[in-house]
Amino acid sequence: MKNYLLMISLVSALGGLLFGYDWVVIGGAKPFYEAFFNIASDPVAQGWVMASAILGCIFGVMVTGALADAYGRKPLLIASAIIFIISAVGTGAVNSITWFIIYRLIGGIAIGIASNLSPMYIAEVSPQEKRGLYVSINQLTIVLGILGAQITNWLIAEPMPEGMNILETWNGQWGWRWMFWAENVPAILFFILLFFIPESPRWLALKGYESKAVSIFSRIYGSLRANDEVSQVLADHSQETSFRDGLQMMKRWKVLRLVIIGAVIAAFQQWCGTNVIFNYAEEVFEAAGYNVSDILFQIVLTGITNVIFTFVGMYTVDKLGRRALMLLGAGALATIYAIMGTCYYFQVMGWPLLVLVMLAIAAYAMTLAPVTWVVISEIFPNRIRGVAMGISTFSLWTACFVLTYSFPSINAWMGASGTFWLYGAICVFGFIFVTCALPETRGKSLEELERELTK
Repeated sequence: MKNYLLMISLVSALGGLLFGYDWVVIGGAKPFYEAFFNIASDPVAQGWVMASAILGCIFGVMVTGALADAYGRKPLLIASAIIFIISAVGTGAVNSITWFIIYRLIGGIAIGIASNLSPMYIAEVSPQEKRGLYVSINQLTIVLGILGAQITNWLIAEPMPEGMNILETWNGQWGWRWMFWAENVPAILFFILLFFIPESPRWLALKGYESKAVSIFSRIYGSLRANDEVSQVLADHSQETSFRDGLQMMKRWKVLRLVIIGAVIAAFQQWCGTNVIFNYAEEVFEAAGYNVSDILFQIVLTGITNVIFTFVGMYTVDKLGRRALMLLGAGALATIYAIMGTCYYFQVMGWPLLVLVMLAIAAYAMTLAPVTWVVISEIFPNRIRGVAMGISTFSLWTACFVLTYSFPSINAWMGASGTFWLYGAICVFGFIFVTCALPETRGKSLEELERELTK
């Protein structure tokens, strides 16, 4: 039973791995495709290309909530796998910036679907006492996807001769293409394995397929607990709730308050600023005195740090609680960014900034990165979970678009020091909001949380 739960959680979480790979692979390819498309000196164009996939994410999130509640989680996960494959093939094959952006937008749709449904699916099949751990598997696969993209970029890129024009190198003509094409390996695997996992038993129960739900819960929890799980789901949800009914529920203040908390927490996960280190590592490390060849290796170091501390977050989320870890992350990042900004201001270069960057990633990876997904997968009532998670992930990706699109211009205007001081101020705001608004959800079933938070 435990092995079966782990297996279906890992398969669903491959959506997170593809999310991580697709989202970060562009950072390593950035100096090469920018030279190929002649946008290396245009910060507005750079921001648009980087942020284009996020517009696709926003669209994917907008349609996923209603479709997931109407048709189930599994069909949409299969659709996301197909879209990932189309995007990976197309992005590496194009020769114009317009088609490059179009395929990045398509890939973003897949990211939006996976970022919404993978944690939702895992939350709906996991026991409450281990839900934080299992939902965090999705965050683990995201960071493994990030690290996989970083290592792939580093291995594919050939050493750059000093002073040589990037367009004259293999990296500038073909290297960046293979960085995108390599995504097909996990995307095809995800597509195949999805046919071996069941539909969400909670969704089945709500749609009137109680016998199927009991059968799936029996494989996960055992036959004795399976009937209790279905009974608990049906006790509060005796009839199917439509998308429109879900929106009607949000007119109640206690329900709307939860949706607002989820949306703000999701936006804060992005506006805390750590993700610019992955997308704009070239600028961050270049300002610290590193060259292009060194930067690709530094990126791998940040990815390894990301993975290690994601494990720490996974094994503390059900022990320390969601709220405590969110407060720890916001406070730690505010402090680290204050020091980073000061180092940039006084032109402290080299390894001190590398250490601070790795500390920021460590703090983010064990707190805000995984805990945000856990929180937004469990605080919403069952009947509106698909819609409410759609709103939260829409908020997350909108914030991510603003962050990614604005960084080149903010960095050019305020400099690296002012940029990280700004992110530090946002982290202070996040600390205050979590202190005042976020309830603790550790160790409670989804149905218990619904009764406590909405009645």
